[in-house]
Amino acid sequence: MQKHGFGLILLVTALGLAACGDSGVRVTRDKPADQVVMAPRSEPVFYNGRTYKLDFSPKGPNQFEMAVSGMGPSQQKDAVAVATSSLGYFACPDGQKGKLLANPAYTGGKWRMQAKCG
Repeated sequence: MQKHGFGLILLVTALGLAACGDSGVRVTRDKPADQVVMAPRSEPVFYNGRTYKLDFSPKGPNQFEMAVSGMGPSQQKDAVAVATSSLGYFACPDGQKGKLLANPAYTGGKWRMQAKCG
């Protein structure tokens, strides 16, 4: 009878450990890959029959300083459309869209804004 008691304890312990094995937590000794650092860049963007200049540079993790040249002070909506869609195309991973972090400002003949992916 003592053999059966030991076998039962061993079976219960094994089942308990097996249930804990699928916790969804992954342990690794590898350090995470470094985030790719993007250099500031300028791109021509064709929008509504005209070509505008988009300048953007990284400001922080997943955040960007942006400027759209060639539009007037009444074209805020167009400047935001150019900046956010272009950011999604040029810099955001996995099809994410660009989103504004604050209202854009028209200074120095450019629409300037901050945006992020997501």
